[in-house]
Amino acid sequence: MSRATPPLPLRRAGRTGLQLPAITLGLWQNFGEATPFTDQRALVLAAVDAGVVHLDLANNYGPPPGAAEESVGRLLASDLRPYRDQLLLATKAGYRQWPGPYGEFGSRKYLLASLDQSLRRLGTDYVDVFYSHRYDPDTPLEETLGALKTAVDSGKALYAGISSYSAERTAQALAVADRIGLTLSLHQPSYSMLNRWIERPGEDGRSLLDVVGEAGMGVVAFSPLAQGMLSTKYLHGVPEDSRAATGSSLQADYLSEENLAHVRALNEVAGDLGVSLPQLAIAWVLRDQRISSVTLGARTPAQLAENLASTQLSALSEGDLARIEEHAVDAGINLWGARSSEL
Repeated sequence: MSRATPPLPLRRAGRTGLQLPAITLGLWQNFGEATPFTDQRALVLAAVDAGVVHLDLANNYGPPPGAAEESVGRLLASDLRPYRDQLLLATKAGYRQWPGPYGEFGSRKYLLASLDQSLRRLGTDYVDVFYSHRYDPDTPLEETLGALKTAVDSGKALYAGISSYSAERTAQALAVADRIGLTLSLHQPSYSMLNRWIERPGEDGRSLLDVVGEAGMGVVAFSPLAQGMLSTKYLHGVPEDSRAATGSSLQADYLSEENLAHVRALNEVAGDLGVSLPQLAIAWVLRDQRISSVTLGARTPAQLAENLASTQLSALSEGDLARIEEHAVDAGINLWGARSSEL
């Protein structure tokens, strides 16, 4: 692995021994069968070469489900084979991966079967992090977290984490984990200038950031560009090949005139600072030291390189943050809320 750009900053993941690159490569988008493997390979190798050694997966990433893990498995068997111990591989289970009653949610049967399938697709004996992808109100936390403990105790995962759990559910999970002897090391929530739910206080007055900070968990924030709303592609309409136009993860009704007015204002702030809107959005999420890493998707190595440059920017001043605060408002775009963080 060569290094032609400044080294990517490392940030401690809570009170764990993990140091994560400030940017994580998310393989949720652009790693399905519709994307040529040559393009996937070019992006992953460019990321790793730049120091993005944390690759974020889930059992359902594709499409079809499992395709992203299979692609990474091909790379681990070839280009990345010498670097396995330098890579941090994370995968998750919680959303639907196969038909029937045991193909989703938080049961022990599903989680452990899914992990075994993920390991086969990846062609490796272990993943570095295994997450419960969403809170399951119909399965006791003791069962879900007990499955994570089995994964860690067996050596099939080195660290355990949870994703999209609310502040209240995270506090409950931490209590159960302590009772059964499991360390929850990482939390993966969505977070952006237009999706600030992790800052809102829960019933006990603590936000999710407060809960994980007090517990010493690392935070790997995903969707910092708000499913693309904080890119520049929607400033002048909806492109035909965009997520909003194709009806994928970004719903067209999110692009209300009110929301777009905030996006345009934030773009003006970015321009005044001499950076792109995506760079500003990433730097804003990283302003909080409780954020260990930001998970980014990308279509091309060039797009990834632009976003990586955000880690080299000067810290945002109080004046900059005050201008941003006027337009960094919740836009009702938390895709995952009704399925986990609001339960």
